[in-house]
Amino acid sequence: MRKFGLIGHPLKHSFSKGYFTEKFEDEGLVNCQYELFQIDDISKIRQVLSENPELVGLNVTIPYKEQVIPYLDHLEPACQIIGAVNTIKIDGGKLTGFNTDYIGFKESLNNWWSGKKPKALVLGSGGASKAVKKALTDLDIVYLTVSRSADKASNTLTYQDLFLNESIFSKYHLIINTTPLGTYPNTEEMPPLPLNFITEQHKIYDLVYNPEKTLLMKSVEAKGGDTKNGLEMLHLQAEAAWEIWNKN
Repeated sequence: MRKFGLIGHPLKHSFSKGYFTEKFEDEGLVNCQYELFQIDDISKIRQVLSENPELVGLNVTIPYKEQVIPYLDHLEPACQIIGAVNTIKIDGGKLTGFNTDYIGFKESLNNWWSGKKPKALVLGSGGASKAVKKALTDLDIVYLTVSRSADKASNTLTYQDLFLNESIFSKYHLIINTTPLGTYPNTEEMPPLPLNFITEQHKIYDLVYNPEKTLLMKSVEAKGGDTKNGLEMLHLQAEAAWEIWNKN
């Protein structure tokens, strides 16, 4: 039996188990199994590995995409730059970290955005944000990070800065939400954006995929803007993980 799984906390509304279980059934892969490993501390990854010696691959989700790195033997080069891991390949007892969020987002954004390259505001500074920013850099897209606290060294603005400077929105037309705000069941939450500055020129890429249309997306659409959720990215990153796990 080849076993795969997901570590994170919480995992109640995980996409991965259903996705891979259906994939195994559709492709007749009777020797494959996918499990959820909800752990309340990243150090418990050692217990997961020792109790499941048949594990050959893991996905990593919130809040462990950065915390898991010290537990790995190797990092794929892009991961060293990104500083976050969402996929682990287990081979001969060695753990190698990859970031398929980067792969999925980059391909998905290319599928959606055509024409002149935009300037982007990236909401959030966690592991998903780091993958998104690496993709934007590789696509030659200028961006600013927006977080709860400012950091001049990394050009990070606060949400309050956005309310005080309407000119930002006249230059930055792509807004990417990498935070979990708005995810089910907290569907009435959204990042604190000055919606009165949003126009039909703006596009929101919300990495949240459950619900299909977040409050943020609805609010931007009400202003005439275009929106996209994170479901395509999720499928693309899952397939990239599968390819990594099966590559010799």
